Amino acid sequence: MGDTTELVRGLKLDLEEEPDIIYITSLWTWAWKPVWKAIWFYSKYFPESEIWLGGLYASLMPEHAALSGIRPDHILRGVFAKVEDLLPDYSLVPEWNKKVGASIVFSSRGCIRECPYCAVPRLEGYLNSTKSSIKHLIWPDHKKVIFFDNNFLANPNWKEIVNEIEELDLAVDFNQGLDARLINEEVVRHLTRLKIELIRLSYDYHEMKEYVKKAISLFNAHGVDGRRILVYTLYNFTDSPQDFFERMKDILRWGAVCYPMRYQPLNTLRKNSFIAPKWDYMRLEAIQRARRVIGYGGAFPPYEGILRVKVEKCKTFDEAFSEFMNKGGGY
Repeated sequence: MGDTTELVRGLKLDLEEEPDIIYITSLWTWAWKPVWKAIWFYSKYFPESEIWLGGLYASLMPEHAALSGIRPDHILRGVFAKVEDLLPDYSLVPEWNKKVGASIVFSSRGCIRECPYCAVPRLEGYLNSTKSSIKHLIWPDHKKVIFFDNNFLANPNWKEIVNEIEELDLAVDFNQGLDARLINEEVVRHLTRLKIELIRLSYDYHEMKEYVKKAISLFNAHGVDGRRILVYTLYNFTDSPQDFFERMKDILRWGAVCYPMRYQPLNTLRKNSFIAPKWDYMRLEAIQRARRVIGYGGAFPPYEGILRVKVEKCKTFDEAFSEFMNKGGGY
């Protein structure tokens, strides 16, 4: 559109001229302090520039974000629609191209689910902006594509995109996870033709049990080892410690990897400060300690030792995690 762009980090201010517009993004709501610092810093050094704030925190808590000093009309909520179908300029991040070499793509926005613990319904709404081709969003030198779709398989054009990935000979990462309720023989047959290092699913509550079990079984039948299947496991929401433990046992018995995901309220300003009614600080901390001591990369793999000692010999959460509980723990 005739604009020039530059990526600036921190104190790098050796710009040829003062920018007309500065865009600042934001991640989770609990990471708001660095966002405020960035706004103050660039406002000080470039007082004549327009500063726009977008991203998750800005969208979920625009009133709080406005207290940073940005005028409300400079806070963008939700998706920045005008760039949705444009190829990002990866030349701005040479270190990413060298180390990762992957294009990040949304082949759809939104989701067909309305999970109460998820920010997607508020950020992007129901499934929308579905694409049938992503070729124009792949950087020429990249050998991999990372999908940030919230529910890739809900896109009615998923097969066309999978075929395109295969034609382009790209490795693929479905980063946000696949919906086990939409996985069947046809889906698995198509996906296992691709170069996928890790399959991600989620098992957030007991009603999903049979869907997750079936999905893992289908992938196993098509040659995907369970240690290449990671299952996000929500806890600290409406569940109890025992409920979480039962789901953890299911996943490990099915031969997959359990990745605990602690629930955070959508408007929290301090990470890990929320304790759900059926949980307490001691048991939440026990999971964190166990992830560090017996886990691998924050996950519980289906290792023989974990299965024998924690799954088969223990009937309750407290039995399994007793060695990690600090009985005097608390804020």
